[in-house]
Amino acid sequence: MPSAAELWEKYKQCLVECPSVGVSLDYSRMNFPADFFSTMAGPLDKAFANMDKVESGAIVNPDENRMVGHYWLRDADLAPTKELGKEISDCLAGMKKFAKAVHAGKIKPQKAKAFKNVLVIGIGGSALGPQFVSKALGTTKDKMKPYFFDNTDPDGMDNVLANIGDGIKETLTVVISKSGGTKETRNGMLEAANAYKAAKLDFSKHAVAVTGVGSDLDKYAVANNWITRFPMWDWVGGRTSELSAVGLLPAALQGLDIQGMLDGAKEMDAVTRVHDAKSNPSAIMALMWYHAGKGKGAKDLVLLPYKDRLELFSKYLQQLLMESLGKEHDLNGAVCNQGIAVYGNKGSTDQHAYVQQLRDGVNNFFVTFIQVLGDRGGKSMEVEPGVTTGDFLNGFLQGTRRALYEKGRESMTVTVETVNAKTVGKLIALFERSVGLYAILVNINAYHQPGVEAGKKAATEVLKVQHDVMGFLGKNKGKSFTSTEVADGLGHKDSVETIHWVLAHLGANPKDHKLKVKAGKSVFETKYGL
Repeated sequence: MPSAAELWEKYKQCLVECPSVGVSLDYSRMNFPADFFSTMAGPLDKAFANMDKVESGAIVNPDENRMVGHYWLRDADLAPTKELGKEISDCLAGMKKFAKAVHAGKIKPQKAKAFKNVLVIGIGGSALGPQFVSKALGTTKDKMKPYFFDNTDPDGMDNVLANIGDGIKETLTVVISKSGGTKETRNGMLEAANAYKAAKLDFSKHAVAVTGVGSDLDKYAVANNWITRFPMWDWVGGRTSELSAVGLLPAALQGLDIQGMLDGAKEMDAVTRVHDAKSNPSAIMALMWYHAGKGKGAKDLVLLPYKDRLELFSKYLQQLLMESLGKEHDLNGAVCNQGIAVYGNKGSTDQHAYVQQLRDGVNNFFVTFIQVLGDRGGKSMEVEPGVTTGDFLNGFLQGTRRALYEKGRESMTVTVETVNAKTVGKLIALFERSVGLYAILVNINAYHQPGVEAGKKAATEVLKVQHDVMGFLGKNKGKSFTSTEVADGLGHKDSVETIHWVLAHLGANPKDHKLKVKAGKSVFETKYGL
């Protein structure tokens, strides 16, 4: 174990200070070898060159033949054409104008004086980013109260609607889906429309779409005279869409500083665009991910932000990293099974949750702490002589960092001055570029998601089986069958397990499907019929 003096010297050498953006990255508690940076110089130069291509508008998502342009969202002047830059600027101006009109009561609900709530319907990147930002920046003084449908769980949606209650007449709903064909979002839209109908309200007079131009949702919104629509572009992936209309419209309606987020991201882009590892925090972060996981994702990334407002950042980063980096094949088509697993909580809650294992258990992770220097806007009370609650929070962060390092557990620490709109934009941009650089270091496409599409296809097949099961039972009304008998009757013996699960679900919801269930000695002998 190095001495305190040696650690101090390493800290001074391994602190990336970015005073222009008020962010620093300490990687002194990462145990990389002495020749690591020289060894990785060539691969990192290749990653920098690729990132330049990304920002210039090259086709860097070959599977989908698409550009990747989330960097242009915060600086439209970087867009590869003036026309595209104008689209981005016009969309931003349109969102600001729309939110201002809603807040002023110029755009009103059907049977109320003004909109007071916003219900956001989306899934994945269309929900995780808006939820993270809402939690990070929201206050009791917000102009509208946010709610979210982020799943196709009926009970979850009922709970949200119950919380909205009579306020539904004052609720604006934003439906977000690039393709317009995302089933979870479609289902949430239909459930919301039904709730408005039950309240004797016209859903179309409370609905806004964020979607691709010409998508099914776009056409539906036009045909049903929704209030308005805002565009999504195919060169912005869901996991990098927070600074597009996907995240900015809900934030603007809530009353948050969307220009501040964009400005913060733009400032961080300038810092992380530099082709110098030692002064580029995203490059250092990508290199440390490579070191910790031996270029194979061998260790998990544990995110520990010591700030309640950043509690949802780990969920946001789960998608950003795991959907971007979790790939079976590399860019050459070879099997590589890449990825970095991400999980996290918040400090100091984590110290009463899983830090015990982090310190004394299996060493299969590295930590990224996020330190926020500012405690609160006003003066803090003393909970002990000369000590505030914020002092304790800082002490717990430093104590955890030290305790982990003493047991050979590696960590990095990102430090920001405070949590505001600019900070959120900076953090998003910092990790976005780290993902892009790391992906090239391990030779994968960070911008497609074939595994997600495979899951959607499998879900569709399950629903087809359900349709077949109900058809079989309908033709045999008055009779009852076990799951095996249904599979035999359909000639789907290879689908018996799926049929078993389908019947168990249908039987648990008799009000929806009217299935009669006769319990057997075991679940395999339980019979179902109509």
